[in-house]
Amino acid sequence: MQLTDKHREYWSKNLRLTAVLLAIWFVVTFVVIWFAKELNEIVIAGFPFAFYMGAQGALIIYVIVIWFYANKMNQMDKDYGVHEGED
Repeated sequence: MQLTDKHREYWSKNLRLTAVLLAIWFVVTFVVIWFAKELNEIVIAGFPFAFYMGAQGALIIYVIVIWFYANKMNQMDKDYGVHEGED
């Protein structure tokens, strides 16, 4: 199967979006914990920032990342004519 320029553009945007969201996931999951001692100087609602991110913040960001990816991919699918179902 030969890929058209439209297919390549769609795939390129998909990979770029995935890379950005994966970088956000990496920062939230590993970088925050790596710098936990330094980040604990920041206090949110009476809790150190690293504790807050581990207990609630990371989960909230994960849900936002999933929601954003789903919405952006649905929009891209419609833009490129590869969406499923009726909207």
